[in-house]
Amino acid sequence: MCNTINLPHRAFRVSRAVPEGQAGVTLLLDGCLQAEPGQFVMIWLPGIEERPYSLMSGDPASLTVAEVGPFSVALCALKPGDRLWLRGPFGRGFRPHGRRHLLLGGGSGVAPLAFFAERAIQQKHEATAVIGARTAELLMLRWRFKELGCRVLLATDDGTLGIAGTVLDAAGDLLLTAWPEAVYACGPEPMLRAVALRAEELRLPCWVSMERVMKCGLGVCGSCYCGDRLVCVDGPVFSGSELLRALEPA
Repeated sequence: MCNTINLPHRAFRVSRAVPEGQAGVTLLLDGCLQAEPGQFVMIWLPGIEERPYSLMSGDPASLTVAEVGPFSVALCALKPGDRLWLRGPFGRGFRPHGRRHLLLGGGSGVAPLAFFAERAIQQKHEATAVIGARTAELLMLRWRFKELGCRVLLATDDGTLGIAGTVLDAAGDLLLTAWPEAVYACGPEPMLRAVALRAEELRLPCWVSMERVMKCGLGVCGSCYCGDRLVCVDGPVFSGSELLRALEPA
């Protein structure tokens, strides 16, 4: 059970590093955070940088890192016993609707959805996860969803595993049934827009988590603006309709 106070920066040590194929790594830390699925933390490596990451879990605090640049390369190189600093959690998380949840994740965007699935399963809800990536080697967190007991569907752009296509292609038949009571998504913005439009067509409640560069996490610097919203404080989770309005041309 978490019982912690979120200080400006709190030091953690890596307790376990789980490889995520060729995509990156999931870091399980030696402490916990009181957080809601969809919230994010600012991770600081002294002498390198500070960057935002969604939590994969709060107990223990866990992060899923895609290796895409110098900061993420440094994170992926951390070993058990190495230290990093966290600030947060920040932002608005997912709002559960009903008891049957369809989770659509692309790349490292599956991290907050795994956190959501964890909470859903604890509450005796049902969750189906649809995970997508360019190739089979870049799919992330399949092990975590299976560990939680979720049904898992896969989609790869090149067809090396699961459906050849997008997460929406893989979820197509399920979306046409009465099973999901709501849709939750995190990944690239074109994917989020497509999910929000499809949910709107089907009149399904939809929440999406946006990934933007955030420098402060507090709504001060303005670097994460989207339309008239700041992703760090107004999000990162938005309703599908909020996302579509924010992405409309000015």
